[in-house]
This record gives sequence, structure tokens and C-alpha cells, in this order.
Amino acid sequence: MAADKNFVVDTMEALQEKIAQMRKAQEIYASYSQEQVDAIFRAAASAANAQRIPLAKMAVEETGMGVVEDKVIKNNYAAEYIYHKYKDEKTCGIIEEDEAFGYKVVAEPLGLIAAVIPTTNPTSTAIFKALIALKTRNAILISPHPRAKNCTAAAARIVLEAAVKAGAPEGIIGWIDVPSLEMTNELMREADCILATGGPGMVHSAYSSGKPAIGVGAGNTPAIIDETADIPMAVSSIIHSKTFDNGMICASEQSVTVLSSVYDRVRKEFEKRGCYFLQGEELDKMRQTILINGSLNAKIVGQPAAAIAKMAGIAVPAGTKVLIGEVSSLEPSEAFAHEKLSPVLAMYRADTFEEALEKAERLVADGGYGHTASLFVDPAEGDKIRKHAAAMKTCRILINTPSSQGGIGDLYNFMLAPSLTLGCGSWGGNSVSDNVGIKNLLNYKKVAERRENMLWFRAPRKVYFKKGCMPVALEELKTCYHARRCFVVTDQFLFDNGFTKPVEKRLAELGIQYTVFSDVQPDPTLANARAGVQVMESFHPDCIIAFGGGSAMDAGKIMWLLYECPDAAFSDMSMRYIDIRKKIYSFPKLGEKCCFIAIPTSSGTGSEATPFAVITDEKTGIKYPVTDYELMPEMAIIDTDNMMTQPKGLTAASGIDAMTHALEAYASMMASPYTDALAIKAMQEIFRYLPEAYANGGNVEAREHMANASTMAGMAFANAFLGVCHSMAHKLGAYHHIPHGVANALLINYVLQYNVNEKPPKMGTFPQYAYPHTLERYAEAARACGVTGKDDREVFERFLDKLTELKHAVGIRDSIRDYGVEEKAFFETLDEMTENAFDDQCTGANPRYPLMKEIREMYRMAYYGEPYQEMDEA
Repeated sequence: MAADKNFVVDTMEALQEKIAQMRKAQEIYASYSQEQVDAIFRAAASAANAQRIPLAKMAVEETGMGVVEDKVIKNNYAAEYIYHKYKDEKTCGIIEEDEAFGYKVVAEPLGLIAAVIPTTNPTSTAIFKALIALKTRNAILISPHPRAKNCTAAAARIVLEAAVKAGAPEGIIGWIDVPSLEMTNELMREADCILATGGPGMVHSAYSSGKPAIGVGAGNTPAIIDETADIPMAVSSIIHSKTFDNGMICASEQSVTVLSSVYDRVRKEFEKRGCYFLQGEELDKMRQTILINGSLNAKIVGQPAAAIAKMAGIAVPAGTKVLIGEVSSLEPSEAFAHEKLSPVLAMYRADTFEEALEKAERLVADGGYGHTASLFVDPAEGDKIRKHAAAMKTCRILINTPSSQGGIGDLYNFMLAPSLTLGCGSWGGNSVSDNVGIKNLLNYKKVAERRENMLWFRAPRKVYFKKGCMPVALEELKTCYHARRCFVVTDQFLFDNGFTKPVEKRLAELGIQYTVFSDVQPDPTLANARAGVQVMESFHPDCIIAFGGGSAMDAGKIMWLLYECPDAAFSDMSMRYIDIRKKIYSFPKLGEKCCFIAIPTSSGTGSEATPFAVITDEKTGIKYPVTDYELMPEMAIIDTDNMMTQPKGLTAASGIDAMTHALEAYASMMASPYTDALAIKAMQEIFRYLPEAYANGGNVEAREHMANASTMAGMAFANAFLGVCHSMAHKLGAYHHIPHGVANALLINYVLQYNVNEKPPKMGTFPQYAYPHTLERYAEAARACGVTGKDDREVFERFLDKLTELKHAVGIRDSIRDYGVEEKAFFETLDEMTENAFDDQCTGANPRYPLMKEIREMYRMAYYGEPYQEMDEA
């Protein structure tokens, strides 16, 4: 294109041509490296700074507003502070990267920025916006205010020429030479983003353009001078701000509310520092001068106090800095209550700090929402500072700071970003609440590579096993844990039949005091657990031993929890989660009062090695499944001597329960090599030894292998979790009183066949689970258990047969109906049972994500014992 300085934009056609040319320039600039961009940014900032005085003179001459010397500071600030803030910031390509987590952030430019420039800051705002556009590889097309078009264009030209000389594409910065409302609206419609600084009408147009807009709201900054404030500093700060460029920065104080106890001192200080207090008719004259037909009189904007007083027909001393009107009304009809953009200030009195806050809130609400509020107070008055911050609906709250200089940032607080475009958030109808900067002119691509979550393996700190190990293991209570008082939790049957005697005998031999709580119910309730805790609170144990099956383990864990954390909220603790590490509820730390020892007497639940417990609210009937690794026992003692008298029914149910634990842990999306090894070994042991343990309960070898298999399966699912078979079994047991192990046995074949579908309607969600491959996993398990076949499908089918044979060998029937569940009762509860099974915590780890209709159909097939048939997806 031709040299940009010779290209005049004065018609719609010229504007369209300019936009097209600038888009081409931006496409080139978007490919620049960070090093190239930084060199351009530095050169442009330096050039703008070098021309700060000529540009200031041009601005005052053309607009007739402001103070040359102050505009010099603004231009200097716009170049120097913006450069210093962003010179080392990354804005090109990858700006953030974490290789371990597979995460990077890539910065991309927005494209063409439409920049609307106000007449109040025509050169400094142009410099500011052009610089942040250059830093972010955007093109920027400026629409000046008609009353400041020449000085704004001059500022943009200086930045452009320096940028091009440093290597930027020609035309990366442009401006409208003959601005009009129509051309500005067209630019806003065509741009990729609008950066609007100006009056409310212009900002509203930007937000109504249909394009992303970053606009700023009006300010009506209220200052408060508290009785604890440093009064000379407070007054001088307000004067310094209010007279800066004759008060044209939108963050400048528009009112000051003073506590009555220091009001006279403040008034005298303002007078001493050259301010004039309007009296009598002068107030009305000034009111008529501030507002014309209800709107701010543009003629007073940026004018010195003496000139404004002359407009109003008021004589004031030469050199008057600020005109102050002492007023009381906060109504919109009070001219002094408005934004004035000039060295005119309202002054209010308040008897209390709370009254001052109320007045400041009202002033913000009537024209300054979201912008800035100011407080002068002793910094030690933290409570007042907090109250003020809470009360003000503004995005900048300045303490002991001249608000003009303080609001624009990096002068009186270095954490507040330097900017000449101050967002007002939703309160002010803006899309941003920050001091606008480079982050607002970038798109951020988040590149997230697939990563597998960290997995874990957790187990009791000590696991003792082998027939006869219990007396030796219990010795550690004395030698390692220094236990003195032990609370034994068990059920009535075990206690009445003397099964706890060996534990009691050994504790007595070790000199450890103990008491036995033997009232554990088959499905322990909260009342049951609290009864145990009541005994504990009088006994003061430092060790808990849960002795028995799953119920004793569950009750013992909940008693432990309630003893250490009496205010435990089970509705929160049982809250469903996707990832145990990200639960909403943070579980309390256990083990401060007691260590927890688990001694199982059956071979199935695996609870001695898991972080799970279930408790029932006897009032509501709600079962609370509580899961957290804080519930993991400190020690598990797996002594076959405690398991030799399990009845056949318990042997069968607990054995198949353990098999289901192993199968579901192996197929879980969260399975790992650690859990796989345990699950496979458990399956091998159960296939080999469960039939013998069932047929000949006195076989020590079979009992011992089953005991180990149960704990190994427990360790596997404690870390890999379970699946939908357990979800369904939980509800089948709850609704129809089928023993848990039997419920698993009735459902497991259906679930296995359900899971092997290699094109399921939905698969589970977990990063290490790449695709449906459960058939392959089950075939691996089957081969490890001695099953052979020509392919995975045949091996799987034969594995199902082997599992069915195992169930028949231990007396498991073929259907739910065979256990006496009436058809009518079953189907009356089926829908509710289905939904609750879907919502069970175990469902989440299942490799095939179940739909409720699919769960319902599996229940139905299991009720009749029908062959499995895949549902039609429709």
C-alpha cells in the first residue's frame, strides 16, 4: 500500500479500504516473534515519550481543555509506565507450559482493534492503546473525537512511524482523519474487538455493535475523610488529584464526605491550600453552570477553577485551585452530586462513619457504579477499611490516595496495573473490571494433552496373616502403639459363642485394659454406632479392634469416626464423587485419639483392607456409604483360626463376594498393575479353594487360602474401586433382603456380559481408559485362571461357564426369583431400585457407563434367570 501518512480516511469507502489493508498488515504481524514484537514495542514507546511535550501542547490547543504540563505527564505515563509494565511479558506463541501435565497456553492476537479515543485524554489514550495493540500483535484503527482529531492522529502517527522503522508492517496503526458518528459505528461493526473510552453514549454504542467490546463506565468518585485521617495529606491529595489536568481523569474525586468531628479542620485546610468555598447565591449560580438541561455542561470540562467561576458570574481569588460547594442533598437534582470532570467539588458532612458510607454508596449509585471510591483513614483502622470496601460497589477502592493518579495504577500502588482505560465491571455495565491491559487484547489457546491421572496404592500399614498369627500381631499394640485401653467391637453371636475370648485373653496377658461392645447389628445403624461411642466416651480407649464380618468392620469404623469427630455429617461424607481426590467434602483426620485394628472372621468383605464403611440412618432408612482413606485400618490381622467355623451359607456368599471384588477391580477403569496382580491371584485362589472350603469347612488349607484371597481382593478394590455389579447388589439387598454376596452372585454374569460390548452406547470417563477393551481384560483373567480357547470371545464364554460352575458348587441358585422374591414386589420396586443403583458410588468406575434402562433390564433378566441379551440402543 502507499505510505500510510498519505492515506486519508475521510469517507466510508476509504474506511473500508483502510480496514482491508490493515487486516493484511495484521496477518503479517501475527507471525512475528516475541523478540521482534518487543523491539517494536520499545521503539514505539520511546518515540511517544520523546514527543510528550509537543503532543501535550497540541491537545490543549485543539481541545481548549486541560493543562499542558499535566498532559505532558499523561503522555509520559502512557509511554513509560505501559512499557515498563509489559516489556517482559510474553504475548507471542507459547506463554505458559507444563510438560509434566501436558498443558500449554498459546497467546494469539484478536485481529483488528477499533479504538475510540475521548477528547479529555486525546493523546495519552491514543499512545496507551496503540502500545498495547503493538505488544499483542493486533492492528489498531483509531476513531478520534472530532474536537481532538488532529492531536490524536499526531500521537498515532508518531507511534506508527517508530513501529514501522523498527520492523512493523506498514499500516499496523491507523486512524480516521475526518471522524463522524457514522464512520465510528461502521468501524465498530467491522472490527474484531472494540476498545472504547468515552462518554456513556459511545460506550453503549460499542456494546450494542454486535462485536466484543471493552468499554468503561462513568465515574462519580466519592471520597471520605475519616476523623482518624492525616488531614493535611488527605486534603492535599484531593487537590492534587482534582487539579490534575483540571480534573478530567474519570477517577478524580467528585465529592468529599467529612466526619463532623474534623469537618472544620478539613474546611480550613482546603482554604489554606487555595480552594474556594461557594457561598449563598454562588452555589445556585454554580449549579446552573455545572448542568445544562440536566446534562454536564461541556464548557466546564477541563477548565481551571477561575474560568468556571467566571462562567457562573462568580468572582474568586486569582490562583483558586478548586471550587467547593457545601451541600447536603444526594438527589440527582443536586448538580454537585454529579460527575463534573473539572476542579469543582461537592463537600458533605456526616456525623458517623456509617453515615459517610451511606452517602458514598448513594453517590456511587447515581452515576459512578463500578468505577472508583476513595477513603482517607488511619491505616490501622482495619475495620473501617473493610467496611468501606464491602460497601462500595466499585472496582477500584483507593486508601489514602489521590484518586486520579491512584486509579490509573502503578503510581501509588504498584500492584494496580497502569492503564488509561478503567473497567467498571457489571456494576458499570462493562465487560471488564480491571485496569485494561494486554491480557484484554489476547485470545488464549489452552493446549491440553491427554494425561493419565496419578494413581495410588494404599493398604493398611501392617497386614499380618497365617494361621495363629493373631496373638503375635496383637503384641504390637503394646510394643509399637503403646496401647493401654482397647475397645473391642463385635456382634452378639461372636461374643456369646466365645469367639472373642482369644482376643480378650491376649489383651489381658499384655496388660491392656479392654471392654467389649457386642451389640453390632447385621446392618449397623447410626443409633447402633452412637451407642458404642457413648461407651467409648466413658472408657476413653486409645485402640479400637473391630472383630467380625463386614458389619462389625463398618460399625467399628463409624464409631472410630464419631469418637474422634463427634460432629461428623454423614450426608456430606457420603456425597457422590467422580474422583476420590476431588471430593467436595474434606474428610477429617483420624487417628489422633485411637488406632484402628481390623480382625475379620469371614472370607469375603475385605473391609479389613479398604477405606469403605456403610451405615444406615434408622430414622430415614437412608444408607450412607462413607469412603475415605482416613477410614483405612492401621493394622489388619488375617488369622485363619478366626474363620474355621463359618457356616456354609456365609462361606458361599462371602466367597462369591470376594470373587466379584476381584473381577470388578480388574475391569475397573482405575485398575493398575498393582491391583491387577492382587485381583488375579485372588481369583485363582477362589476358583481353587472356595468349593473345598464350602464342602469341608474344617479344611485349614482351603480356609487359609480363602482368607488371603478375600484380603487381596479387598486391597485391589480399595484402590481400583468396583463397578455396577456392586451398585446393583447393594440395592437388591436393601430392597429385597438378599445377602450381599448372593446378590453379587446373581448379577455378576450379566454384568460381565454387559461390559464386554466393544461398541457400548457409552464408555466410562477416566484418562487411562483409552477405549472399550473389557473383553480383552476378562480374557486375560480367564487365562490366568486356566481357561483356554481359540480367541478372547471363546475364552470369555468358557470363563462364564467356569464362574457358573463355581456358583453352583457352593449352592448359589440361578435367579432372584429362586430366593423367594415375589414378582409383584420386585417390579414395584424396580424403577426406584434402578435409579438408586445408577446413583451408587460404585457405578462410576465401571468400564461401560450404564444407562438406567440397561440396569433395569439386567435386573429383569436376573430376576427370571434368563440368558443375557444386549439391549437395542434405540
